[in-house]
Amino acid sequence: MPLENVNIASFTPLPTPGEIKALLPTSEAARETVEKARAGVRNIIRKTDLRLIVIAGPCSVHDAHQTLEYAEKLAVLAKKYEDRLLILMRVYVDKPRTTVGWRGFMNDPEMNFTNDFLEGLKQTRDLMIKVNELGLGVATEMLDPFAPQFMSDLVAWGAIGARTTESQTHRTMASGLSMAIGFKNSTEGNAQVAVDAIVASSSPQVFLGINSDGLASVVQTNGNPDGHVILRGGRSGKNYVTNFAAVNVLDAADKMRSAKLNPAVMIDCSHANSSYDHTKQSLAWNDALEQKFNHESHDLVGMMIESNLRPGKQSIPSDHDKSKLECGVSVTDACVGWEETQVMLEQAYNMAGKGKQLAVSN
Repeated sequence: MPLENVNIASFTPLPTPGEIKALLPTSEAARETVEKARAGVRNIIRKTDLRLIVIAGPCSVHDAHQTLEYAEKLAVLAKKYEDRLLILMRVYVDKPRTTVGWRGFMNDPEMNFTNDFLEGLKQTRDLMIKVNELGLGVATEMLDPFAPQFMSDLVAWGAIGARTTESQTHRTMASGLSMAIGFKNSTEGNAQVAVDAIVASSSPQVFLGINSDGLASVVQTNGNPDGHVILRGGRSGKNYVTNFAAVNVLDAADKMRSAKLNPAVMIDCSHANSSYDHTKQSLAWNDALEQKFNHESHDLVGMMIESNLRPGKQSIPSDHDKSKLECGVSVTDACVGWEETQVMLEQAYNMAGKGKQLAVSN
């Protein structure tokens, strides 16, 4: 009777992170975008740049062509509004599941549970390179602890989700990442959990990981100095509870101060803050803009919306025939459409210009 790998069906070796990067290298244009966007995010978090971070894009990527169509549109507005807003694009490719389901573009690009991870890695790098080459910084969730070695050189901003903020694995991983990391409050709405995660990730850590040659390694980190809280709402029993109001932002900032952290808070206008109803994202958006620009909330540094070419969501066909999917509609959480996205971004830009706290550009 074997004592290990009893429940393992197979092992499939992958190319090393270095080999994947050699196959799909970062272009000079993409590198410049990553460096500029990372610096902008860092300076906004540290309050030396008074712009507002705005992260917009699909709940999850499922079609590279549609994602690039969206990116081309968003890149135009990012350039147009760059003196007051730092707009990054959600390119979320690794999805947490409450139970089971599609694990995302990087894990299963064909959406048929074949889980061709190698193809997913290649398509993810290719897509992120192309988005960056448009001059648009990439934002994504860091979920799989080994995935950053394959694609983090293309990421300007990262998030640790509500389900993993309490995870020691993700806190230690975040301590070594090269970009600012936002930690979401727990699924119940507890912001202290995110603050504790930032304390842990800002400290030097040691953990098991892999290096660029794919070798198991002891990883020692310096700590990540640019952690911040993301308020995404929570739930009480069967009811969703929002936490985008000024009192919630102040509470999260005070918790960070008490932990001797630089207070920096982002509002996620989706998820529980909209009761998972995309038509309600604008409620959180409008409230946050009012806080930021009419009441000079210096600790509110960013906002996030889930946005796609077309509004709403759809189910993945049971026969996994992607041709049956409606173009530009989310297959996970419902998103606002492009038309509403344009209105929201223009509104933010205009309020940034009229508000007492005028933005500056690096």
